[in-house]
Amino acid sequence: MFDLVIIGGGPAGVTAAIYAARKRIDFIMVTQDIGGQTAWSADVENYTGYQFITGAELVKKFEEHLKQFSVKLRENEDVVRIKKTTLGFLTETKKSTFESYSVLIASGRRPRLLNVPGEEAFKNRGVTYCATCDGPVFANKIVAVIGGGNSALDATLQLVNIAEKIYLVNVAPELTADAVMCQKAQSSQKVEILNKAVVKEIYGKQFVEGIKLDVDGVFRDMSLKGVFIEIGSTPNSDIIDFVVKDANGEIVVDQSNRTSALGIFAAGDVTNIPEKQIVVAAGEGAKAVLGIFRYLTTRS
Repeated sequence: MFDLVIIGGGPAGVTAAIYAARKRIDFIMVTQDIGGQTAWSADVENYTGYQFITGAELVKKFEEHLKQFSVKLRENEDVVRIKKTTLGFLTETKKSTFESYSVLIASGRRPRLLNVPGEEAFKNRGVTYCATCDGPVFANKIVAVIGGGNSALDATLQLVNIAEKIYLVNVAPELTADAVMCQKAQSSQKVEILNKAVVKEIYGKQFVEGIKLDVDGVFRDMSLKGVFIEIGSTPNSDIIDFVVKDANGEIVVDQSNRTSALGIFAAGDVTNIPEKQIVVAAGEGAKAVLGIFRYLTTRS
């Protein structure tokens, strides 16, 4: 019986684990990997203490920090369900179960699907959701990045140094990413920005060969080899069904990271906090454990 189970190994989960270790809370951390979506970021320029660091390097720093403490860690395990028990909660994975008096859900998010013909058929055969992971495969090839927010621009700027040409396909009238990122993309001769553009189909034979678009009412058929889908993400909140969530499926928390269920806390991108940033998630993880510590020391 643990005092706490931390679900997730992204910035919120890692920071929570560090704070929990320092508070001498008896806990276990359950996660598929360390780093979460941080590992997908190429250049991180807004994490306090680092003027510039890659996502992979920052994840390595997370791992090094965790190793300084005797953290009970279960990697390569996806949590599938959280249940109430007589004494607290049961956290279930496909391999194990963990009972605890409290739970911190820091499970992050997963990429949102485009849901067009060809997306599923060509997944990992030209369709990808991670420029950091798969970008080098498309060296000197023509690709498309779907989206207009920060994740799409991050992918585009990574691919500028790799691909021959990048079509930035944005459904909105204008890009919505940070101005600095937009300016960098607009100034690159490799990037062609297509606003008011809707993907109708991804096609090919064994691998992606092109996409069909509706660009402000005009049909376009473009030959290319890779499609990077960067249209946002969905919270990994379906592991629990007895807390309040908003219309987007995000777990609703108060300023102390408490959910509507006593003993269940949540932090980071899985929650309804307005900004999905690495530094924000890390702060939320710290704040959550301070609240959990108070809860554990005052519970009857």
